[in-house]
Amino acid sequence: MSGSNSTVRLAPAAAILRHTVLLVSGALVLVPFVWMVSLSLKPPGEIFRASFSFWPAEFHGVENYTNALTEAPLPRYMANGLIVCALILVLQILICVPCAYALAKLRFPGRDLLFGMVLVGLLLPHQVLSLPLFILGYQLGILNTYAALVFPYVVSPFGIFLFRQFFKTIPDDVVHAARLDGLSELAIVWKIMLPIALPALIAFSIFSVVGHWNDLFWPLIAVRDQSLMPPPLGIMAFKNEEAGSDYGTLMAASTLVVAPLLIAFLAAQKWFLEGMTGGAVK
Repeated sequence: MSGSNSTVRLAPAAAILRHTVLLVSGALVLVPFVWMVSLSLKPPGEIFRASFSFWPAEFHGVENYTNALTEAPLPRYMANGLIVCALILVLQILICVPCAYALAKLRFPGRDLLFGMVLVGLLLPHQVLSLPLFILGYQLGILNTYAALVFPYVVSPFGIFLFRQFFKTIPDDVVHAARLDGLSELAIVWKIMLPIALPALIAFSIFSVVGHWNDLFWPLIAVRDQSLMPPPLGIMAFKNEEAGSDYGTLMAASTLVVAPLLIAFLAAQKWFLEGMTGGAVK
């Protein structure tokens, strides 16, 4: 009985400690975003003051956000990001979902070897492949086009792995019943498996869109035309090495670029968590 009583006494303390760690960690993650929003509301003279205050003494937000939308074609950069992210996501789903289904539910020679190659692909940083991808893009003649921003990402090892793990949790009897009803394997993928895997689809969509919306490394190599620049590359237009950067405008532009991602994640966080944990039992 004494052991159970001590366990009961420790449980609230452990919960308090756990929540304290989570709150502190969350606060540390949010600090850069809070600082960014704060700077986007301040005039240049307040940004480098020694004393810190979140709310500006002189509100300069309207000017900063107006300059962010007019000094450079920020709406165009964001439209480019939307086009590129949408194309990448659609192509990834078209390729990754059937591949994941084959690895999860079909038996064929070399299946385990192929899955091992997917795992190797997960371990390789994308920067390692930048030089061969650049040479391939040059030979195909697609550099400085939307295709250059899209084609390196159409096959996602992470997407294949995530969907494969989720499909493994779906009973084989569902697949057998669909085959008995006369559905082809592709029909099973799109009409049966993908609707069931909707949480995984939403989780992967968030990862894909956030990753490619924020990507700077590859666009910096692949495009030169300003009309094709995605948001992270376009924000660099606000830097002025000769006259000095207008950090208020730069932070306002950064806030406008980050805001859609925050809104999308908050709207879909329930399905995101379910999708990330759905395949964990396997």
